[in-house]
Amino acid sequence: MFTELSSYLDAFIAAADEGSFSAAARRLGLTPAAVSKSVNRLELRLGVRLFQRSTRSLALTTDGERLYGQVRLPWNEIGDALTDLSQGAGKPAGTLKVSLAHTVGRNYIVPLLAEFTRRYPDVVPDLHFDNRQVDLIAEGFDVAIGGGIELTDALVARELARVHIILAASPDYLKASPAPSQPQELARHRGLLRRSLATGRLAAWTLKNKAGQEVVASVRPVAVMDDPEAIARAAAGGMGIAMLPLPHALPLLDSGELVRVLPEWYAEIRPLSIYYSSRKLVPAKVRVFVDYMIEQFRASGHAERFRQQ
Repeated sequence: MFTELSSYLDAFIAAADEGSFSAAARRLGLTPAAVSKSVNRLELRLGVRLFQRSTRSLALTTDGERLYGQVRLPWNEIGDALTDLSQGAGKPAGTLKVSLAHTVGRNYIVPLLAEFTRRYPDVVPDLHFDNRQVDLIAEGFDVAIGGGIELTDALVARELARVHIILAASPDYLKASPAPSQPQELARHRGLLRRSLATGRLAAWTLKNKAGQEVVASVRPVAVMDDPEAIARAAAGGMGIAMLPLPHALPLLDSGELVRVLPEWYAEIRPLSIYYSSRKLVPAKVRVFVDYMIEQFRASGHAERFRQQ
C-alpha cells in the first residue's frame, strides 16, 4: 500500500511541478499515460479532484493546491532521506535541480562542473538557465545561484563573491569620443541604460571611489535594455558607455573588446550567492554542491576578480 501511495504522490508532485503530464513523465522516466493513471488513482483514493484538465493545460484545483503545499517539501525530504540511506548514509546522490542566470552559469559555473561530477558521480546536476528570480521552494529547486534573491526564514544564502559594477566602452567608441576624466564628463557621452526586471525602473549610475566620494552621474541614453549580457554586447559594438557587473564585463575586457572607463570609480550590488532551503535535513547532494562552489570560487580567483577596483 505504501509503495502504491508513494508512486501516486511522486506522479502528483511531478505533474504539479512541471504543469503537464508529459513533462512529469519525462522527469520520472514513465509514460504520460502512467503518470495520468497514478494521479487518477490518487484522486479516487482521496475522493477529490486535484487537477483541472483540458487539452492544452493542467492546473491545480483548490484541493490540489492545498495538498501540494502540505506535502511537497516533506515528501522531498523523505525522498532525500531514503536516497541517502539506500546509497549509503550521507552519500551524495540524486538529481540536483539548480537555477542560475545565463552568463554566470555558462561562464563561471559550468566550467566547474566536470570536477564536481568526478568527485560525486552519483549526483546529476539539472541546470535551469533563467535571469528571473525563482521561488526555490514553490518551484522545487534544490539550489539557486544569483544576486538579490529575497531571503526568508525558509532560505539560507552563502556568499560566493562580492560583485562590483564598472564603466566600460569599446576602443572604437573611445576613439570617436575621448574617455571622460571625471564622472561629471559622462553627461556628454552616450550611455546604455539598464531597466530592472524586478521594478521596471532605470538603474541610476551611482558611483564611488576608494576615497569614499560618491556621485550620481548622468549620460545621454542611446538604448535601454533589461539584460546585462545584451548591454555588454552593445557596448562592445561601439554603441556607448555601459555600467556592467564584472562577471559580464570580464570576458570582453580580457579579449580587448571593452576597456574600462574611469577605472577608479565603481558601484556595488548584492553579492553573488548560493541559496538553498533552510530545512533541518539538508540533503548530502546540496551540502557538497554548496561547499564545492564556495571552495572553487575562491580557488579559481573568481571571488577576487568580481570585486576588482
